[in-house]
Amino acid sequence: MKSSDKQAVINSLTEQIKSYNHFYLTDLSGLNAGATSNLRRQCFKQDIKLVVVKNTLLRKAMEQSGKDVTGLYDVLKGNTSVMFCDTGNSPAKLLKDFKRQHKTTFLKGAFVQESIYIGDDQIDALLVVKTREELIGEVVALLQSPIKTVLSQLQSGGNILHGVLKTLGEKE
Repeated sequence: MKSSDKQAVINSLTEQIKSYNHFYLTDLSGLNAGATSNLRRQCFKQDIKLVVVKNTLLRKAMEQSGKDVTGLYDVLKGNTSVMFCDTGNSPAKLLKDFKRQHKTTFLKGAFVQESIYIGDDQIDALLVVKTREELIGEVVALLQSPIKTVLSQLQSGGNILHGVLKTLGEKE
């Protein structure tokens, strides 16, 4: 590969690392062609971009990206594929389902929510990672709960007061 081609690949990877908030490093060498094709199809359906890369080019792209991913440098050995996504836990769900079918380890490491996860045993931890929108929704629901309670109590108190006044008005 020419150095100009290598630089183009590095620049492309750097842009992808910058534009996606989450990415997973996987090893697909244990899969045959049919299984790999099936995984690619499932990734496409779930809006996950799967790219097979050379480790040295990926490392240079990581260094140029400006993100703190130094913990992932140690897993850049052997075959490496990168799964880019906007949702932090969708590749973990996909890999877990795929692992049940093919009984092989996939996950080398992941960069999710600005945290680094190393090893295939971290897949369960990655499954429960919530997106930013889910966390904001939970906080809003927690904040709304006391307000809704107070409003419903005030409303029921107003109904009782209205009933008492109506009864007193009818007595006269």
